[in-house]
Amino acid sequence: MRRYHQRIRAFTLIELLVVISIVAVLMGLAFPAFQGVQNAAKKTQAKNDLVQIVTAVTAFYTEYGKYPLPVGAAGDQYTYGPNANSSKALFDSLRGLDPVANPRQIEFIKPPDAKDSINPRGGMGPPANGQFYDPWGEPYSISLDADYDNQVANPYSANAGAVPKLRAGAIAWSLGKSRDGGNGDKNSGPAKDDVISWQ
Repeated sequence: MRRYHQRIRAFTLIELLVVISIVAVLMGLAFPAFQGVQNAAKKTQAKNDLVQIVTAVTAFYTEYGKYPLPVGAAGDQYTYGPNANSSKALFDSLRGLDPVANPRQIEFIKPPDAKDSINPRGGMGPPANGQFYDPWGEPYSISLDADYDNQVANPYSANAGAVPKLRAGAIAWSLGKSRDGGNGDKNSGPAKDDVISWQ
């Protein structure tokens, strides 16, 4: 009787290391592409949010004949945002939570709540904070025409040229991934990734 020995072939350590190396290289190539897609999605979300904000402010103006500004706001414009006034009062008015500013309590905008109230990225922050955050975790910046001449200053002064004011009653923008407004030049430096509601 003849006995056959079956030999079981297994991977060698070298073969396993080669496979792991190939997988690591492929992941290294895919990760930047994934980040690019993710950042593009965040920019699209920010642009949609900005359009909603400006549309809500315009609807508020159409309904009440005034912008949702605090009492005593004067001058060329009033700005809300991370480097200016808190936007809680603005969004309380637009969401129908302030019965004095919005006596009919109309919801002009209904943004979702942020998933993480401690570190909000996209959506409304906690009620005590009440600001609307962009996908990178900064409150949106909003400028309203406080003297009702249908003009607000272009926050990117380096790009304003001969027309330093935008013909609008409300504008909004996000500081983007860099979270830095830069030197007022939208076309270079850290402000290049900013998302704006006009143009």
